[in-house]
Amino acid sequence: MDIPIDLKHLHTILTLRKTGNLTRAAVALQLTQSALSHQIKQLEDHYGVTLFIRKTTPVQFTHAGERLLQLAETVLGAIENADRDLYKFACGKQGALRVTLECHTCYGWLLPVMDEFRKKWAEVEIDILPGFQPDPVGLLLQNRADVAIVDETEQTALVSYSPLFKYEMVAILSNDHPLAQKPWLEAEDFRGEALITYAVPEDRIDLCRKVLKPAGIPVRRKTTELTMAIVQQVASQRGIAALPVWAVSEYLDKKYVTGKSITRDKLMSEIWLASLTDNRDKDYVQDFIHFIKQRCMRMLPEIQIT
Repeated sequence: MDIPIDLKHLHTILTLRKTGNLTRAAVALQLTQSALSHQIKQLEDHYGVTLFIRKTTPVQFTHAGERLLQLAETVLGAIENADRDLYKFACGKQGALRVTLECHTCYGWLLPVMDEFRKKWAEVEIDILPGFQPDPVGLLLQNRADVAIVDETEQTALVSYSPLFKYEMVAILSNDHPLAQKPWLEAEDFRGEALITYAVPEDRIDLCRKVLKPAGIPVRRKTTELTMAIVQQVASQRGIAALPVWAVSEYLDKKYVTGKSITRDKLMSEIWLASLTDNRDKDYVQDFIHFIKQRCMRMLPEIQIT
């Protein structure tokens, strides 16, 4: 279909309204009055309409002219908005921040961080991908997420990792469990015990990966989705668990369960923020990292900011 309307016509009709007559509009557009009249006449001849009433001051538009003005305002306004946004994208002032994570216990501190972040970065669309993601870095590479909260790094030129904080993973036991009398637990103490965990692959569990597997301790797991459910099962002597100290500090303070370090040197884990290397230096990504560190330093006990 041959549609003769283009951007120059839209600029012309808006300029004509702003200036009020053809003479001033031609000057504003740096055209001769003859060229401007010819441009408008082309449209009028094509559609068989009159766009404005000649020899009126200021110019009076017909219904056809008003319709073209409406189109010009919509299209040129959208182009101006897109132009402004593209410059903001280039400067790292605007964009999207789709967050994915592989750590169930991170939801508790991540949501307040996102609320604070939105107040400062209103023009950045921030959202969290629902559910456990077994391959969060893969989502970055597929452009399905912009940043990922992860607990280990995979060296690649395409993805960069920013350290957030370190924390202790503690074993939690029922208060009257025999192991509750020990100063700390060794790998052998977990032999024969039911390990209550989130429903995640075994190789994503630090206790299994860093302590039990190297010591040749077989793992017998029970899984659930919620931290509270894990604690309740531990308290009712259905097994033991290993969770971040900040995720269970409330239950430990209330003596609902007992917490023990894992090994004399403690089982330490680390949280990282992964992003595509090309996006790492965007202002809002760097500020999101700052928000996480500052918020977590205030609200999470016994973490080490890195």
